[in-house]
Amino acid sequence: MPNIKLQSSDGDIFDVDINIAKQSGTISTMLEDLGMDEEDDDPVPLPNVSAMILKKVITWCKHHKDDPPKPEDEENMEKRTDDIDSWTRISLKWTKGHCSS
Repeated sequence: MPNIKLQSSDGDIFDVDINIAKQSGTISTMLEDLGMDEEDDDPVPLPNVSAMILKKVITWCKHHKDDPPKPEDEENMEKRTDDIDSWTRISLKWTKGHCSS
């Protein structure tokens, strides 16, 4: 699979499978907005994401890589929190505790 480089605000660069990286809606949108794909050697700058958080995002993306695609009309979907799997719930609790200022 083709890879893409993601650069954290700390300057750390992560080489990630592009399909795994696109599990993150934010990263997927940035790639589209920047017109970047697997053929680009330049890292995608993520100036608001520390290396510690980017590692967690990549771990989350790898965990959810085989999830079914989201519906195209996601904006109009009912937002739910009762269907979040336990792995994600634990991961979100950890992230929330480490993102507080």
